[in-house]
Amino acid sequence: MTQPLVLFLDPFSPEVRAAIEAEAPASLTVRLATSSDPAEIAPFLGEAEFFVGGIAPISAALLAAAPKLRLIHKWGIGVDKIDLAAARARGIPVTITAGANAVAVAELTLLLILAVLRRLPHRQAQLRAGEWARARAEARVQAFQLRRKVVALVGLGAIGREVAKRLRAFDAEVRYHDVRRIPADEEQRLGVTYAELDSLLAAADVVSLHVPLLPSTQGLLSRQRIARLKRGAIVVNTARGELVDEVALAEALESGHLAGAGFDVFSPEPPPADHPLMQSSAPGLVLAPHIAGSVFDNVPDVARHVFGNIRRVLAGEPIPERDLVR
Repeated sequence: MTQPLVLFLDPFSPEVRAAIEAEAPASLTVRLATSSDPAEIAPFLGEAEFFVGGIAPISAALLAAAPKLRLIHKWGIGVDKIDLAAARARGIPVTITAGANAVAVAELTLLLILAVLRRLPHRQAQLRAGEWARARAEARVQAFQLRRKVVALVGLGAIGREVAKRLRAFDAEVRYHDVRRIPADEEQRLGVTYAELDSLLAAADVVSLHVPLLPSTQGLLSRQRIARLKRGAIVVNTARGELVDEVALAEALESGHLAGAGFDVFSPEPPPADHPLMQSSAPGLVLAPHIAGSVFDNVPDVARHVFGNIRRVLAGEPIPERDLVR
């Protein structure tokens, strides 16, 4: 009997491919792309029962080439590159690895917040340029603690919760907004306070975005909302670039209205050289190439999560609700 074929659509490094293969059940045939060339996976589409990917687009045309497909599993959580309408039309469920990379993303979120508050990359550049005394003098008036800052978490899913847990250790005041307010006892346990979105943003020293990209969240941090942020606030985005009016944000950095920003995501990706944030010389700006969830020691966890849901489909068992994309 032929084993079910699991096709990983996005290329990973040899080290990551080996880590994934080490977690693969012997009952599955697993093929992992080694390049972004569509011709590499084309011979296997007709037999593939499971797609794993979502970094490169999973289009209606790609789905049409896979008549045996039973499940599309995102390696991660963002499904904006998957044609959900085409999947629904075929009756193919789409799943995510909910929570599997939450700690990694939360850690980078804290790193960006602290690096922006201290303007760390700018200080390093000054140090390398021989500006020791100037860097120290400027830090006295331009660097700030996280302690006692009002941190606004926009979204309190798995990642937002992990960020909230870590912020408590810094003695920050954590407020949040989410489409679903969590129960009062959970708010108390996490040390968070709920607020409506616009009042949350207006009071924040730090704004950190943790919502998925949906029609309702695209442009969430608009030019108007950026203008209403406190002077000297900072914005951190480890979610999706399309959540933010990046032109308006860059202008707010250049004018000094915002003290800084930490961005791990952009629209588009990779950002072109003339992207407003790539063009900005604001000393409080810290950029990273969408690496928040990219940590090697988490690969086995994510792989087990993916293979666990594939096993459930094969066994006719329900997929956990938190992993299903509706």
